[in-house]
Amino acid sequence: MNSQNEKAGIFARLHVKGDPVILFNIWDAGTAKAVADAGAKAIATGSWSVAAANGYSDGEELPMDAAIANLTRITASVDLPVTLDFEGGYTAGLSELRANVAKVIAAGAVGINFEDQIVGGEGLYSIAEQRERIAAVRAEASKHALQLFINARTDIFLKTLPGPHTHEQLEAAVERAQAYAEAGASGFFAPGLRETELIRELCRRSPLPVNIMVMADVPPNQDLAALGVARISYGPGPYRRMMEALKDAAMSVFASENA
Repeated sequence: MNSQNEKAGIFARLHVKGDPVILFNIWDAGTAKAVADAGAKAIATGSWSVAAANGYSDGEELPMDAAIANLTRITASVDLPVTLDFEGGYTAGLSELRANVAKVIAAGAVGINFEDQIVGGEGLYSIAEQRERIAAVRAEASKHALQLFINARTDIFLKTLPGPHTHEQLEAAVERAQAYAEAGASGFFAPGLRETELIRELCRRSPLPVNIMVMADVPPNQDLAALGVARISYGPGPYRRMMEALKDAAMSVFASENA
């Protein structure tokens, strides 16, 4: 089995502009094994899916201890790099953030999604605040001698769905990508962005490999690759599809019984 550091290196090298790593997001050890068996190169959780599978809403409603226990089972179930959707790190405080990151590393993850929206609050952290938070995450990872992949997420585009996005929003995203790179981030995640030309421009100007999430109206994966995307993730989509399939199967059984 590869060591955690080896997996971290493997995961970082998968982020290639124009040849993106595909992350079909999972929510527990069973789905991690299924996706690994299907040929995945890495495993990624989705916070929405993990929360829903445990009876919670997204937005750090799932207790952190439960999220870490779930992560521990996932990393033990597959010999692939695992990245955790860590939302906002379950705290606004820097010392608590570092302690939480230490728990994620101890559970075996080699990467995190780390978002700039204020979970449970309004709007986004300022650029200066989020730079400080990313720097704290990087410092804690360095303390553990792990090149943790920090996928710095901006919620600029999600906050304005379903409306179209603007070049002003793109400029704001580029500014954040540059600041987050300087703070020690490894990648830049722009969920909600779906306009072809804006994706192309972000990939051209971001100093970090760009992650786009599959959703309605987002270009197909091969087009995203051609635009320069380095990481494609599926977010809550797989969970929703699985639950619909389960519901449909159950309905067919109950319908036949009641016929």
